[in-house]
Amino acid sequence: MSKMNDLKALLEELESDMVKFYEKGNKAAGTRARKTLQSVKSLAQEIRVHIQEQKNA
Repeated sequence: MSKMNDLKALLEELESDMVKFYEKGNKAAGTRARKTLQSVKSLAQEIRVHIQEQKNA
């Protein structure tokens, strides 16, 4: 479940940067948001693989 907590933390971080990018026009926040989204994608894939391994065990 620690990966789930990590995912939640990344999404909270993402939300902050998305607000800064879309509402305030902060371009650096857009870069951080893209980086965070890539981390979310990677972590989600790790979670998917772990679930599949548990299911097949």
